[in-house]
Amino acid sequence: MNLIFSKTIFAFYIMIENIKLFFEITKFRLSLLVALSSVFGFFISTSKVDINEVFILLVGGYLISSSSVINNQILEKDLDKMMNRTNKRPIPTGRISIYKSVIMSIFSMIIGLFLISFYLNIYAALLSFISLILYSFVYTPMKKFGPIAVFIGAIPGALPPLIGWVASTGQITLEAIIIFSIQFIWQFPHFWAIAWMYDDDYKKVGFKLLPNSGEKNLKTAVNIMIYTLFLIPLGLLPTIFGITGIISGTVAVFLAIIFLAQTFKLINDYSRESAVKVMFSSFIYLPIVQISYVLDKI
Repeated sequence: MNLIFSKTIFAFYIMIENIKLFFEITKFRLSLLVALSSVFGFFISTSKVDINEVFILLVGGYLISSSSVINNQILEKDLDKMMNRTNKRPIPTGRISIYKSVIMSIFSMIIGLFLISFYLNIYAALLSFISLILYSFVYTPMKKFGPIAVFIGAIPGALPPLIGWVASTGQITLEAIIIFSIQFIWQFPHFWAIAWMYDDDYKKVGFKLLPNSGEKNLKTAVNIMIYTLFLIPLGLLPTIFGITGIISGTVAVFLAIIFLAQTFKLINDYSRESAVKVMFSSFIYLPIVQISYVLDKI
């Protein structure tokens, strides 16, 4: 009896550890945010929301994002070992094999695409697949070739709201392109702030993500400022085109100005601390703006 109990406890422990490992290798918070961003696109596209469809989109979106993230870690397994910010990940530390990672990625992709195509529509599934391919097999290897990788990475990074819109409506409209554009432009100061923070790590492996000459200088800081500045008029477009009301437009502009203010500090001192503030401002900007759009739509 004690032996059976011990085996049961051990099996339960192994299961918990595997679940924890799955959430770690799929970068739970990142993949969840990606999925929630697609849910935002779904909510803002219609006044009649089917909760079952939202749940399918959330789960499917999470699984497809998870597959992309796992692919990225498989392809960069040797580089991850060399960087301080990534050398504790499951693959570099040997806590999960490449074989198991590939299987996990394939199953996540298949299940995610099936859920979205069968319960929502094939167009949203196709966009999801395009996003996965761009992130995993175009953006990931391009990081060694130059800052063009940031432009490429910004496309799959901005597709989730568009996918959510298409999952709801079955079509790409001007309004859908507007919400895609906001997240697309947001990617640049967000990416570059992170690249500024981890520049030393990235240089170890040959990543070239900062614009211009790839240096932490005035030109790069000004680029970050200019792209952040674009968010002010872009944030008003949903109001102008009648997607949402004036309240969310005001919130979007206000947060964009706060975001912009952080870039001036970076221009002034080129410090890592200022880059951190820009990055945190980007993290705050996007979810609050998207939530305000949804609430204003309701």
